Amino acid sequence: MPCYPLEATALIVIDMQRDFCAPGGYAAQAGLDTARLAQPIAHIQALLKAARAARLLVIHTREGHRPDLSDCPPEKLQRSIRAGAAIGSEGPMGRLLIRGERGHDFIDELAPWPGEVVIDKPGYGAFHQTDLAQVLANRGTTHLIVCGVTTEVCVHSTLREAVDRGLACTTVGDACAASDPALQAPALAMINVEGGLFGQVLDTDAVVVALTPAPKESAA
Repeated sequence: MPCYPLEATALIVIDMQRDFCAPGGYAAQAGLDTARLAQPIAHIQALLKAARAARLLVIHTREGHRPDLSDCPPEKLQRSIRAGAAIGSEGPMGRLLIRGERGHDFIDELAPWPGEVVIDKPGYGAFHQTDLAQVLANRGTTHLIVCGVTTEVCVHSTLREAVDRGLACTTVGDACAASDPALQAPALAMINVEGGLFGQVLDTDAVVVALTPAPKESAA
């Protein structure tokens, strides 16, 4: 059973945006199955419920770029063009992966509560060109619970930098989804190499139990 210091633990929900998890967004334009990317929603809802009840720091990230693409590296733009979903091009929910567009925002089921931290990131990792490190330092965060999409890209990019920064990390396997289902198991297996090089992988139920106080025994 994992044990988390609640005052020093944060839940980070990676990129549960319409552009990745809803029809018509960036992922759909790139030929990915958005229904599969949306599969972790119920598990993430359970994690959020437990984290909020335990008064954890809750962080939501969104990947996207300025409307003028001044923060989008040319090579990243070219990769998106090759994928058939050019960043900044028009889609059914506005320009793909552009801040302020409907597609860039969170899916309704996982909308942040007032006061929860939102990190807008231009890269795959949540630390790159953001103030996430400062947010965590200000709260004395030592433990990070990670979930979201995609397992092999933005979740892994965030996880690896978090580990390098000395954070104890838990990746919630059934609360993540990969762009290709064949990548999910290997991406999770990589975390456990060398005795947990990148932390531990648990399922949602185990994390929820760890965050939920045991009921107090009534007096006889």
